[in-house]
Amino acid sequence: MSKNVIVIGGGAAGIEAAGQLAMAGYPVIIIEKGQEIGGHLLDWYHLFPDRRNSVEVVSYLNDIAENRNISILKNRQTEKIERNKGNFHLRTSAGDEIEAGAIVVATGFDLFRSEKKEEYGYGIYDNVITSADLEKMFRAGDILLKNGKAPSKIGLVHCVGSRDEKSGNLYCSKLCCVTAVKQAIELREKLPSSKVFCFYMDMRMGGAHYEELYLEAQEKHAVSFIRGKVSEVGVAHNGSLVIKAEDTLAGRPIRIELDMLVLMAGMEMSEGGRKISSDLHLSTGSNRFFSSIDNHYGSNLSNENGVFYAGTCTAPMSIPETISHARAAATEVIRYMKNTGK
Repeated sequence: MSKNVIVIGGGAAGIEAAGQLAMAGYPVIIIEKGQEIGGHLLDWYHLFPDRRNSVEVVSYLNDIAENRNISILKNRQTEKIERNKGNFHLRTSAGDEIEAGAIVVATGFDLFRSEKKEEYGYGIYDNVITSADLEKMFRAGDILLKNGKAPSKIGLVHCVGSRDEKSGNLYCSKLCCVTAVKQAIELREKLPSSKVFCFYMDMRMGGAHYEELYLEAQEKHAVSFIRGKVSEVGVAHNGSLVIKAEDTLAGRPIRIELDMLVLMAGMEMSEGGRKISSDLHLSTGSNRFFSSIDNHYGSNLSNENGVFYAGTCTAPMSIPETISHARAAATEVIRYMKNTGK
C-alpha cells in the first residue's frame, strides 16, 4: 500500500491535517483549486471573537506548508478518483496522476448565493452586499456606498440561506450571528456617527467569548438589535433602501430607510465536495454536507474505508473547531495507515 496521503483542499483544515501527517513522516500531496492556500481565510479581515487579523492565521498555515513532506498542486481540480488493490488513483484537471493509500477530504464550504433570496435585492439594488463583501471593504480600509459616500444607516440581516425552508437549508450555519456582531462593532468603530441595526431571528452565540462580544456591541457601541425577519427590500425616491420587517418583541411591523444592507450569508456544501461525494460514493446528510459514520466518536470517518473528513465539509465550524477537527482527522489516517500496512 502506498504511504502517500492525498489531501483535497488547501484551506485551514487541509493544511493542518497535512502538517500533522507530514510530521508523522507521511508524504502528503495537497490538491488546491485556487492560486493560494488558505481558503476562505484569504477573504476575511478580522476573526471573531478577538478580532485577530486573519493574515496571522494564514501565515501559520504557510509555515506548515513549508514541510518537505508536503507537496501542493495549485490551480487543480480532482478529475477522477478510482481505487485498485487498496490504493487510490487520482487524476487532476492538469493531468497529474497520483497514487495514495488514504485520502483526506477537506473541501470546506461555499457561501450561500444571496441572489437566490430575491426579496433582499442582492444583485438588484446598489448597496445591498454580503458579509464577505463587507470584509473586503474592511481590508481595503473604506466603507463606501456606490456613490462614494460613507453610509450613515446600516442594516445587517441574519440567517440568509440558513434556517430557511424556501432555500432548502433548514440547518443553522452557526457562525452568522457572531459574524454579524463582529461586523457591527467594526462598522461603528470605523463610522462612529453611523447607526447600525441587526435583524435577527434569535441570537445563537454558542462559542467562547461570543456572548461577551454581543454585550459589547450593545453596551459600548450602541448597536440596535431588532428581533424579526426582513420581509422586503425596496428603494425610496431619494435612492435609500427601504426595509420592511416585523419587530416580534414589540409586536408590530416596522419600516426603516437605510443606506446599506449587509446579508449574513450561510454555509453550504462546496461544489468540489459534491463532486468528491459522487466520485467516491460518500454519504451526505439532510444538510447535504458529508455524513460521518458516527456523530459522537467517528466524525472524521466516512463510509468508504481509507477516506477521512477534515473541517467544514462535514458541518459549519469556526477556525478553532476546524483546526481541532483536522488534527483528529490526521490521527485517524495514521491509525488506518499503520493497521492497514501490517
